[in-house]
Amino acid sequence: MTQLSDRFRGVFTALVTPFRNGGIDHDAYAALVERQLAAGVTGLVPVGTTGEAATLSDAEAEDLIRRTVELARGRAFILAGAGANDTAKAVEKVRRAEAAGADGVLVVTPYYNKPEQAGLIAHYSAVAKATSLPVVLYSVPGRCGVEIAPETCAGLMDMHANIVAIKEAGGSPSRVTELRQACGSRLIIHSGDDGLTLPFLSLGACGVTSVVSNIAPREMVELVKAWEQGDTARALAVHELVAELAGSMFIESNPGPVKAALALANLAGPEMRLPMVPVSDRSRQTIAAVLSRFGSASGAFSGSTC
Repeated sequence: MTQLSDRFRGVFTALVTPFRNGGIDHDAYAALVERQLAAGVTGLVPVGTTGEAATLSDAEAEDLIRRTVELARGRAFILAGAGANDTAKAVEKVRRAEAAGADGVLVVTPYYNKPEQAGLIAHYSAVAKATSLPVVLYSVPGRCGVEIAPETCAGLMDMHANIVAIKEAGGSPSRVTELRQACGSRLIIHSGDDGLTLPFLSLGACGVTSVVSNIAPREMVELVKAWEQGDTARALAVHELVAELAGSMFIESNPGPVKAALALANLAGPEMRLPMVPVSDRSRQTIAAVLSRFGSASGAFSGSTC
């Protein structure tokens, strides 16, 4: 029998939501999903931060989750974004995601409110009680202003059997050790930073929720597989290959750079919803140059027009 932890191993792609003339470009989205599946990603993450969930209507978000489930047809774990800074809304989003067929939910810490740890415990407890799905905590203090303390994570896991994992995006590999010391091996840990995938794996994480895999899914899959197979030299080589590309995905606020890269590769348009806008011409030129170098170095990147 497949263990739950095995279903989280590898690369989960934080999918962008392509737009065209203000609406969702479903054809481009379907093609992006298929490209990820063909590359062998383990999971797909619709309507997360990278998917511009904050500007999707409830109906759009639920429809995208349902479409992702249908497109993947059991070929990948569907981890639906379901976060909000209003607990009642987060509970509603989690229930909608479950109804749409998601395999699990990714729930970011409440942003703007900056709750204390007691508030985080109450928030995530309400979410966990509202669903039978596995719940993945998402700690990203750079965007939300609050971090999930290791002891908070441990307490939540003690209280709720369906809180099983964390996407850790605080930018510090030492957090993996702190979380493992507090929670033990029962906690499934994903890197939330592409550039830290390899150090996270070396410290006990089992995968990455990736932005750069929108562009380079095969390379990210190869990085994790190489590590799992004990080929540390290969893992390091792939890490170094994708390092500059991963860094370029955050020269402006996500998902502007990755959408620019997808547009340069003729995979999706750069359109975003306000208050997010496409990257500056200068950033676009930087991304184009990085893509060109990456394509030349990898020999695996195709479709780029830069």
